[in-house]
Amino acid sequence: MQLTRRQTLKAVLGGVAVGLVHGGSAMAEANPPITPVASAAPPAYRGANQVNPLPVDPAKLKGISEKLTTSHYQNNYGGAVKRLNLIQQQLGALPKDVAPYQLGALKREELIATNSMILHEFYFANLGGDGKASGAIVPLLAAQYGSPEVWEQEFRLTGLSLAGGSGWVVLNFNPRERAVHTYWAADHTQNLAWGTPLLVMDMYEHAYQMDYGANAKAYVDAFFQNINWAAVNRRAERAAAAPA
Repeated sequence: MQLTRRQTLKAVLGGVAVGLVHGGSAMAEANPPITPVASAAPPAYRGANQVNPLPVDPAKLKGISEKLTTSHYQNNYGGAVKRLNLIQQQLGALPKDVAPYQLGALKREELIATNSMILHEFYFANLGGDGKASGAIVPLLAAQYGSPEVWEQEFRLTGLSLAGGSGWVVLNFNPRERAVHTYWAADHTQNLAWGTPLLVMDMYEHAYQMDYGANAKAYVDAFFQNINWAAVNRRAERAAAAPA
């Protein structure tokens, strides 16, 4: 059962632990409304995160429709930013004697919304290319996986392992190993500590259901046709140049 904002705010401030619904669902209007956080409030509680412009022309993607991309950007990414702002304002409005478990419920949702926002920004920014791997990433993949082809097979299969559910596949730069590595994440909270995302593939059903229904494999094929390897290379070069 989804909770309205009225119920959520009442629960958080009134003593009931709440697990807010996340993903593509929207939270209903709160009543009484949250008092707007003053601009002079600490940044952590302002809820001032902005929706970044879509960095790719959705009409030019191959095999991923403009309708799907626009909906994904507006509803899922944009929704995450709006949820994060609301959560941060709710955190700032909590009384000093709030119970730890009540605060914890919102802190969990803050992490979910934050990572959803960030991973979606990486995802959209690594689309719009011709899908042909080249540049700095190629030797990095070869060094860790033996060849880019072996890496690609594992990355694709990792995506298919999440089909019908939710999650992300992320090629990260692992600062401990100083190497690239593909990681599986079933939700927004499972990410490599201190890792730098180089290539992000959204495997939540909202990323492909409108175009492909349950055919996640066709979506993964389309994703690879649209990878912007220039963006991936810029991320990899920055990550590799950072101090160990």
